[in-house]
Amino acid sequence: MKGVRGVAEETLKVGATSNPNTVAGAIAAIIRSGREAEILAIGAGAVNQAVKAIAVARGYLAPNGIDLCFIPAFSEIEIDGTPRTAVKLMIRVR
Repeated sequence: MKGVRGVAEETLKVGATSNPNTVAGAIAAIIRSGREAEILAIGAGAVNQAVKAIAVARGYLAPNGIDLCFIPAFSEIEIDGTPRTAVKLMIRVR
């Protein structure tokens, strides 16, 4: 996938039972490598865990002078042949 600015993105799928600290570590690693991260979450519990992970990742990256922001959007995806609407959170350096 290509980001808006031509920077490669990496997509993480987050569920209601995902550990926010683990997801935050993945986000921080992606951002440190110069890429943008994208989270796909379906359902309120998954979106909650995703937002927590972004907040934790900001804490991981702040000591290095890196500030994050995210842009929410909807995305139509297919799971087992059934169309679903996911919340897509695009995470970038501010």
